[in-house]
Amino acid sequence: MAEQVTVSRPAPFVEKIGSDLATQAVALTGVPVVTGGLGSLTRAAGETDAGFKARQDAARAFEVRQQNLAGLAPQVAGQDRLQQEAQKRAESGLGSFQPFLDQAQIASAASFSPQIAQQFMSPYQQQVIDTSLAEFDRQAQTQEQRIRDQAVASGAFGGGREGVLQSEFRTGSDRNRLALEAGLRQQGFQAAQQAAQQNFANQMGLASALPGLQRGDISTLGSLGALNQAQEQARLNAQREATRMATFQPQEQLQNYGNLVTGIMGGMQGSGTTTQQIPDPTFLQTALGAAATGAGIYGALKRP
Repeated sequence: MAEQVTVSRPAPFVEKIGSDLATQAVALTGVPVVTGGLGSLTRAAGETDAGFKARQDAARAFEVRQQNLAGLAPQVAGQDRLQQEAQKRAESGLGSFQPFLDQAQIASAASFSPQIAQQFMSPYQQQVIDTSLAEFDRQAQTQEQRIRDQAVASGAFGGGREGVLQSEFRTGSDRNRLALEAGLRQQGFQAAQQAAQQNFANQMGLASALPGLQRGDISTLGSLGALNQAQEQARLNAQREATRMATFQPQEQLQNYGNLVTGIMGGMQGSGTTTQQIPDPTFLQTALGAAATGAGIYGALKRP
């Protein structure tokens, strides 16, 4: 049985493109993949000279690609003016309540005493006492003079009875004067004590607000931290993308080239080999064919 083979091939320029693509793909598989320039390389233990040189060559090519792709590298926008101002104000206000907490701790730890009460007494208290005692002394002098006048009118001036009256009056007057002064000072102390208690209550109120203030601080710091973290993450993502672009630019370029070649070859006649089996002629077919051929030759010779 005879065999007939038919070979169909694409245009020569298409074959050349496909051969070039295969050559570049095979060559690229032998290039080490690096993610940094020469400064990022250190020779590994047991690495051959040829292997380290191949990585150095790849690192140099990486640096060149980075420079070439600098205009296409992703960029991260910084914080605008309003964001910076918000962060500045938030940071300056953190911990501003601490003095109130310190005062609350002092007020809660110390017991009330005359020394502490002195801080809350009116600065005009002594003037009030002096004025009140001066008025008391004036009235006492008036009353003492009235006793003298009565002694003169009754003819007992300078006598023992007048002396007894004057002595009793002075004793009672001095006692009343001391009581007045003590009462005024006691009133001042009580007023200071109330002021101290009110101050303690105020400080404790501020101290009781500590959890809320702390939550506010935590929330503010958390928001600012999330903002800064997102900013840093965006920077890292951009850096990673730029590194990826510079690292795999040859592979992507070759892939794009392969897609282009595939598109061109898709529009051309496909290459391939076709094999067709042809049966051998039988003896009868051969004899008939020979007879037909002889008859044809004989007829041609007989014709003029």
